[in-house]
Amino acid sequence: MATRSITCMTLALLACGALLQPSRAGEPGEPIRVGAVLPFSGGVELYGQQAKLGLDLAAKDINATGGILGRPVEIIYADDKTRPQAAADAMRSLLDKQVLAVVGPITSQNLNALVPLAESSKTPLLYATNYEGGKCSRYLFSFGAVPNQELGQLLPYMTQTFGNTYFLLGADRVWPHQMFGIAQPLIEKLGGTVVETKYTLGTETDFSPLIKQIAASKARVLLFALKGDGMDFIRQADEAGLLKDITVAFLGLSEVDLGIFRGKGQNMVTVVPAVAASEDPAVKAFVAKARAAADPGVAVSNYVMTHYNTLIALKAAAEKAGKLDREAIVDAMAGLTIPSPAGPVTLGQDHHTAMNMFIAKTLGTELVQVRALGAIAPQPGCSLAGR
Repeated sequence: MATRSITCMTLALLACGALLQPSRAGEPGEPIRVGAVLPFSGGVELYGQQAKLGLDLAAKDINATGGILGRPVEIIYADDKTRPQAAADAMRSLLDKQVLAVVGPITSQNLNALVPLAESSKTPLLYATNYEGGKCSRYLFSFGAVPNQELGQLLPYMTQTFGNTYFLLGADRVWPHQMFGIAQPLIEKLGGTVVETKYTLGTETDFSPLIKQIAASKARVLLFALKGDGMDFIRQADEAGLLKDITVAFLGLSEVDLGIFRGKGQNMVTVVPAVAASEDPAVKAFVAKARAAADPGVAVSNYVMTHYNTLIALKAAAEKAGKLDREAIVDAMAGLTIPSPAGPVTLGQDHHTAMNMFIAKTLGTELVQVRALGAIAPQPGCSLAGR
């Protein structure tokens, strides 16, 4: 009886030990599962679909060349519904499936919900959206732009080219508040002035009072951080004649947004890590491949490319580590340089990405390149040193 009890206890402990090893990604030959927490509903699903296109392309390319350490990649998608609680629930469901890493989300508030889960589960979280910076974690890797790569390049160009008085308009959400807090001192350092800052609630359908207010301010530049349910502002502002007197500096603008404007909003300016209309052969080939996989008329934005890069980096890190172990992959990811259609991408020791950036503007139904800025190192506003 005593021997049987000891044996049962030993088996129970072994079973428990197996459950407490989340870094193992299944048995040899099984697909490597990678989770993706993305918005497929809730207001910013356009960007979720762009991210999915990039991940599907990367998985297809990786699997066509032997997978990761000889095993195929399988992406498991979960809808975060553009809400923090739904994002957290989605990530927990993916962790239950023993994913090797998680890609996503899109919005800053959902990122805030996922980072603690990545840390507590010791799971790499690969974030591929431009954001306000300030998050350094062993388990978070940022593949999108941070403010010095975006605002730090956009504001000097706008001030020099269009004028130094700014009206700031954004959604009443984390990202616009944080970005405007960073923008104001930069504008002042450039000798400019912020004449007013306004935030929308997301319930507006008629923007005419706001358009009149902006016109009355006489600002030369409209710094714009309004996505999702506020995007119709651009069409209404154009039809009201506002855009004849003010130039839009659009944070986070991409090709996927342009269909919303119905041909309005010409000559708006942005800074991005890739321009789909580029004449660069590598970019042209990537865009053609994306459209062949999805639809000939699909928009291919920088969101497609940055999410594509997450899986390419995961593969490179796993192969550098020589094993499918989360901690080893995290160690291998820092300092890694991977090829990208828009040029090399390097993950620094603080897990943020140095990459080529481009000033672009809206022209017709496309974004077109205005200026190549070259490789810009990130200044994330945080550090992993000593953590």
